[in-house]
Amino acid sequence: MASSHVHSNPRQIGIEIGIAFLSYTAMTTSTAKRKPLTHARQAETAKPEAKPYALNAGDGLFLEVATDGSKYWRFRYTFAGKRGLLSMGVFPAVGLQEAKEARDATRKLLAQGINPSEKRKDDKAASKLAAANSFEAIANEWMGRRTSASESTRRQDKRLLQYAIAEIGRRPISEITPPMVLAVCRKAECRGALETASRIKGRCSQVFRYAVATGRAERDPTTDLKGALMAPEVESHAAIIDPKQLAPLLRDIDNYSGRLTTANALRLSPLVFLRPGELRAAKWEEIDLDAATWEIPAARMKMSQPHIVPLSTQAISILRELHEFTGNDVYVFKSTGKDGYLSENAVNTALRRMGYAKEKMSAHGFRATARTILDEVMKQRPDLIEHQLAHAVRDANGRAYNRTSHLPERTRMMQEWANYLDDLKAESNVVPFRKPA
Repeated sequence: MASSHVHSNPRQIGIEIGIAFLSYTAMTTSTAKRKPLTHARQAETAKPEAKPYALNAGDGLFLEVATDGSKYWRFRYTFAGKRGLLSMGVFPAVGLQEAKEARDATRKLLAQGINPSEKRKDDKAASKLAAANSFEAIANEWMGRRTSASESTRRQDKRLLQYAIAEIGRRPISEITPPMVLAVCRKAECRGALETASRIKGRCSQVFRYAVATGRAERDPTTDLKGALMAPEVESHAAIIDPKQLAPLLRDIDNYSGRLTTANALRLSPLVFLRPGELRAAKWEEIDLDAATWEIPAARMKMSQPHIVPLSTQAISILRELHEFTGNDVYVFKSTGKDGYLSENAVNTALRRMGYAKEKMSAHGFRATARTILDEVMKQRPDLIEHQLAHAVRDANGRAYNRTSHLPERTRMMQEWANYLDDLKAESNVVPFRKPA
């Protein structure tokens, strides 16, 4: 690969070469009297003297012995009528044979009409450029710009990308091929971690797309890996979808005596249709209690699209109660944990404490509960339900709805749902839902 030459000031180069050769001349006044350097043992036993001196290793190569005992390989040469001096390493890290091999390689460059000093500068510049455009450097840059993502998401980014960085981190990102990425993912796949393999590929794809956007790569090679990885099993989230079984759960939630933030997260979960991570990382700045809306930015949503949750009067009541305790903090469900808000398992742990096994009900299951009963019992419009679940919903022309689509209808649906849940809690015998006239 051709590299652009990095030229120093010619006057400065001349001065530096002159100084080097003056030093070399002074150092070699007695060189003629010394034996040529033919064995490594001679380099090992060379002792420092009052002045630096050189041991000639032949064909321009010599070992400079400094007054403090340090020993440096040097190579003197002539290029285009001008003398040059090149450092070839430090003894004993670089032995005699290695120094000779480096000298011979440099002599070949000279025979090809290449200035070894300029080539070394070019190689350094190219190496520096490659390091700046390596997968690791760009991955770190991408992660550094994810300031709006939650702390747990950023930790997951780092953990997943570390698998790729360990294997291809030093490679220039523009030179990484689909098989290289596949090899990284296959290591996780071979351990049976199919979901991890899929997520590694997804995070790598985001880094490649960022590199394309910033002009450091031509394309995202992960697009060629479609179907190359084993598909992870879709995790099913346990959910209660029978109104008769939901009623006692709602009453148990109201009677839960755990921490205030956990209790209110439990009470709010059936009312807002959010994924557990979206709920527990809620920020007060997203919620307008007076307007009864909760606007979640794209960075916090699984589908990376901003989302609006119309808040029922029941949800507002829970949030106002909680606002008295955490309203001055960033997070609605403030916690002393590392993220600053409820842990990932807080709601699930509360459900287990109340006697609901993981096969019976889960924090994520409240979404399936709402989806099923709204559709099968309350006969709500499926597109409104899907939109409120923050799923991708498209109109008749194939265009994705935006966050404000059908907001009045969704607001009505959310209030009817909250009222229905109140009816379930109040009635010992579950009655079928009847829409208000």
